[in-house]
Amino acid sequence: MSSIPKTQKAFVLTKTGDSLDVLKYQQDYPVPTDLSPHDILIKNKYSGVNYIENYFRTGIYPVEKPTVLGREATGVIVAKGEQIQDFNIGDSVAYLSTRTFAQYTKYNINENSQILKLSENGSSKVSDDDLKLYAASLIQGLTALTFSERAYKVKSGDYVLVYAAAGGVGLLLNQLIRAKGAHPIAIASTDEKLKLASENGAEFLIKSKIDGTDDDKVVEQVLKFTNGEGVAAVFDSLGKNSFDISMKALKRLGTFVSFGNATGVVPPISINVLSPKNITLLRPVVFHYIYTRKEFEQYTAKLFDLIRSGKLNILIYKTYPLSEYKVADQELLDRKTVGKLVLKIPE
Repeated sequence: MSSIPKTQKAFVLTKTGDSLDVLKYQQDYPVPTDLSPHDILIKNKYSGVNYIENYFRTGIYPVEKPTVLGREATGVIVAKGEQIQDFNIGDSVAYLSTRTFAQYTKYNINENSQILKLSENGSSKVSDDDLKLYAASLIQGLTALTFSERAYKVKSGDYVLVYAAAGGVGLLLNQLIRAKGAHPIAIASTDEKLKLASENGAEFLIKSKIDGTDDDKVVEQVLKFTNGEGVAAVFDSLGKNSFDISMKALKRLGTFVSFGNATGVVPPISINVLSPKNITLLRPVVFHYIYTRKEFEQYTAKLFDLIRSGKLNILIYKTYPLSEYKVADQELLDRKTVGKLVLKIPE
């Protein structure tokens, strides 16, 4: 490991706070070279940006600090522990892990490892474009795929409401729902975003910022599109501002899939609010659908097959250098982006 530096560039969360100033770009962060027999060291190429980093920053999801942010990446193995047999130095990999907003990530190989080999021993070299694409597709692609198959199994003929329909998960949900013969109803804040949602499978469009000013209008449009019945399922990534709309938009025996807090955490509710329409309410986390090695390989293989065949389009909005993560995050928070944001990790 003599050629591996002792320090690296990384984006670090130093403390909890509402301001992005608690995020620090450090150019002398230690490289984790203390590998156990079952560890590998990955030199990262690209890492995907996800909204969850803001939940760590604000304290919605507790995390030990200081910590390197990031949840997914692609890269090349540059060192390995003595017990590692299935991976070699030079292998290109795509993987899910914490601490990927850095030049190097230490990764433990075990029975539940969420890592996929893209090439072996440097053979069949993976292109830079493909490394970027795989980094952009993992979390959001697996979220859309597992949620539309496990949280609520979308069926032909279903009407399904999708919030943030031009975001990374939203665009993929539109495509997957439409491919099943169902009817995606997309909600987005601008005409441009709705146009993009339409180009990616959305059948019905609703323009709304979901800020409390037009809740009744949104529900009225949903009922109009569904002939007064309501939707079979809601995929709600917004949280606080959209909860009441979702409850009203669901039909009898509908399923409410709540998976984000973009407008704040949903306040405590009485379980009795589900009774009038026998609504099923879920708060799923993608990692529990792909927890085992078998589950991860099953859904990743299906996801990549859909991408390679052209049946699922991954839209990369912009690629930022790692040093500009705060710029990317601010644009995400300001709802200025569509699709997926990716960080390019410096050499």
